[in-house]
Parts: sequence; C-alpha cells; structure tokens
Amino acid sequence: MGKILQICAIDQTVESLLLPLIQKLAEEGHEVHTACTDTGRFQTLRAKGLMLWPIAIKRKIEPLSNLRSILALYRLMKRERYDAVHVHTPVAAVLGRVAARLAGVSPVVYTAHGYYFHDGMSRGEYRLYYAVEKWFAKHLTDYLLVQSREDYELSVQDGFSPPERIMHLGNGVDVERRFHPQAVSPEEAVEVRSALGIGADDLVIAYVGRMVGEKGIFELLDAFSRLARESGRVRLLLVGDVSDSERDQRGKALREHCREHPQIVLTGFRQDIPQLLAASDIFVLPSHREGLPRSIIEAMAMGKPIVATNIRGCREEVTDGVNGILVEPKQSEHLYKALKKLACDARLREAYGQNSRYLAEEHFNEQHVLARQAELFAALLAAKTEPPRTEKEVDERLGQNRSIGHIP
Repeated sequence: MGKILQICAIDQTVESLLLPLIQKLAEEGHEVHTACTDTGRFQTLRAKGLMLWPIAIKRKIEPLSNLRSILALYRLMKRERYDAVHVHTPVAAVLGRVAARLAGVSPVVYTAHGYYFHDGMSRGEYRLYYAVEKWFAKHLTDYLLVQSREDYELSVQDGFSPPERIMHLGNGVDVERRFHPQAVSPEEAVEVRSALGIGADDLVIAYVGRMVGEKGIFELLDAFSRLARESGRVRLLLVGDVSDSERDQRGKALREHCREHPQIVLTGFRQDIPQLLAASDIFVLPSHREGLPRSIIEAMAMGKPIVATNIRGCREEVTDGVNGILVEPKQSEHLYKALKKLACDARLREAYGQNSRYLAEEHFNEQHVLARQAELFAALLAAKTEPPRTEKEVDERLGQNRSIGHIP
C-alpha cells in the first residue's frame, strides 16, 4: 500500500473522470491525495471522502503561472512524501512531472486521455506538441497509460517509452448499474423531458461536453439550425458549458445565442447524465480532437445511436454503419446529413442503439479499466519495497501486468 498523488488541472476533471479511480485505489488500501484548481467543487468532492489540495494550475502555457504551479506542487510533494504521482490532462501533466522530478518522487505515471497533437493541426503545431509529449514520456515518465488504441500504437512505434512501460488502458463507465437502459424508467425519462420543456413526440439530439470550438460545437449548431428549419419537432439538448479556465471563450457568446433558439435546450453542467440520455434519441459528438471520449461510451451504454467524427478515439468506439455514423471533422454539411438520416429512420436508430449497448458491455466496462490501474499501482509500489533489482528485472516484473492493458 502507498501514498499516491493525483494531479490534474481542475476539480471538474476529478468529478467527471478521476473519482472512480481515486475511490478504487482507496478501496485497495492506498492513501490518495489530489492536487488541482478549485473551481467550486471541492466541498462536494470532500464530502465524498476525497483529500484535495487547492493548487492553481492553468490549462494553457503561461510561464509565470506555470512556474508557480510547479513550485506549489514541489512543496506539496516534499512535505507529504508521496510514494507515486499520477498525472492527467496536458498542461497539468507536464507541470506535475517537472515537480516530481525536482522533488525526487517516483514512480511517475501519466495517463494520456488523448494526445493534444492531432491531424487537424498545422504541421508546425503538430510537431511542437508531438515533440513535447514524446520528450516528457521518454524522460520524465516511468509508466505511460494511453486510452485510445491509436495513441498506444503510435507511442510504441515511435518509442515514446520502452514498450513494457506503455499500457493500452482503454476507457469505460459503469455499464452494469448507472449507465444501463433499465436504470431509468420510461416514466422518469418522460418527466425529464417535461421538466426541460421537451414534448413527448419531439426528437431529441443530445450533446454532452464543453462548449468549445475543438468539440465541434460551432459545426453542430450550424447543422442543427438547418435541421430545425426543416422540422419543428427536433430538439438539441446541450449538456455542458464553458468555464473561465478554458483557452477558448467563444462558447460564452454562443451560449447566449442558444438560449434564444426555441429548439435548443441548454442545461449547463449536470450530474444526471443517465436520465438526460434516456430522454434523448440520438447522441452527437463532432469533436476535432479526442482521446477515447467517455461521453460516447455513456451514450452507448444507454443504448443510443451515435453520430461522431472520424477521428482517433471516436472511431474506436463507433463503427460506421454498426452503432452509428462517422463524419469528417469540421464539416457541418456531413453532420447535417448524418443527423437527418437518423432523425428520419426510427428503425435505424433502434438497431444502432442495440449495437451500441452490446459494444459498451463488451469493451467499455469501467470495472475492467479500474482493475488494470489498481494492479499496476500494486506492482509499482511493491517493487519499491522489495530488495534492489536491476532495471531489467523491474521492467520484467512490471511487464507481467502489461497484458492487462489490452482490450481483446
């Protein structure tokens, strides 16, 4: 058992992504602390038993602020004497790894929820972010966990780290209880619709995510506006918002525009995602960049047909013509046609939805993902308490756990 520090940029990430892992590690007997920016969710998270340290971490490169974050993390690590550090989200992961090296803490584990570089970038941007990710993975990371299979294959082929120190982690949700079609009764789904001002005969297209450009929100609104002009019974359910910590603040003006559209329902951030999905007919995520998006998995687990962009991560979850439709990113025309196709075909929606549920059960069970990480930390921390070994012997020991990171 050990003392583990989790690091990410903001408390919203803890609440939406890291909470199950933190609880799993605590159940295994570890003492788990988390360092991130307090945006107002600390009290709720502490009520769930989490140990949180408020350290301001900007989500963009800002040298003076970044240096202050590194210093605060360094002091925390020296004071608390952690046995391992686990970093998440691009900027926080870089700052956390620098602080860990300065503080002499190891092992350092980095989960790449989705590399920041992607095909939609300019050549110069791609090279810059690729170089940063590779250098930090190679020199300041003891174990690299990647969620998408494409990121895993790239990491191995391009030598981001020795293969035995890279794990294909995958992603998952609670498909057995919380995200299960039978977890929300038809009556409850009707009540949710009614509370949102959505009629029983309306067709609801749901989006869950941040209202920023890289999520494809502008293309989505363009495509939906066209669809709405053709049918008065379609509704766009936007679940999410734009926080002050976002680099892209254009969503704030967009939010006001959405409030004025009679067929768009804007909910802000919500916790009742299963209920909102149960009240929906189609799920859409037109992102430009993703890792292995949890929102799609949640919708799949609730038995919904998916419209998503043909990018890494999304195409690992959505098979075109099986459980949804893949469209090219940044193409509102393609998005409009895909949404219209599903909106006009109830049988197709039903078939894709059934396939989504099957694929979620088979490949995206959260318990499997949590078990992989728990086993990894058990092995890493056990290696610290055993007699000294050569680097090769340590790699061989950890390599015994590497196979748990592969989804069949």
